[in-house]
Amino acid sequence: MPQTPHVEKNFTALETVRDIVIGMADGLTVPFALAAGLSGAVESSSIIVTAGLAEVAAGAIAMGLGGYLAARTDAEHFISERAREVRETEEVPEQEAAEVADVLRSYGLEDANVASVVNSIRADKKRWVDFMMRFELGLEEPDPKRATRSAFTIAASYVAGGLVPWLPTSTLPRCIRR
Repeated sequence: MPQTPHVEKNFTALETVRDIVIGMADGLTVPFALAAGLSGAVESSSIIVTAGLAEVAAGAIAMGLGGYLAARTDAEHFISERAREVRETEEVPEQEAAEVADVLRSYGLEDANVASVVNSIRADKKRWVDFMMRFELGLEEPDPKRATRSAFTIAASYVAGGLVPWLPTSTLPRCIRR
């Protein structure tokens, strides 16, 4: 009987989902609190709506910028840690090899096989640094487009969440409710 190939479908949009949750959470809470506070303090619905829409715009910009800067910081952190690992494999290779051995042992590799695997990893400098980045530091290279996508996703989610408190109310002008 022929075997069908094993196909794994892994969820890979975790960062995007995180950005949506961050944007929506703030977008739902801050404008709602503003709407509630203003409706008790101001009688003019046009002032409430104008202030609310201004807050949604400002909040989306601020949150999007925060997402952009956070993603850029992650990328810069990865680059600096990678440069440090490259330097360490050149300056203190035996210490780095010992760290590889420790990682391998932590995964249950027997001492009789550790030296062979360490030597195989060390044979290719890029592979060695990649191993250290992933298994010693737990870092994966970030997508270079991540910062821009994160900013847009968070900002758009903030707007989507931020409009929720305003859309169902009768305080919105007729042209906005349509």
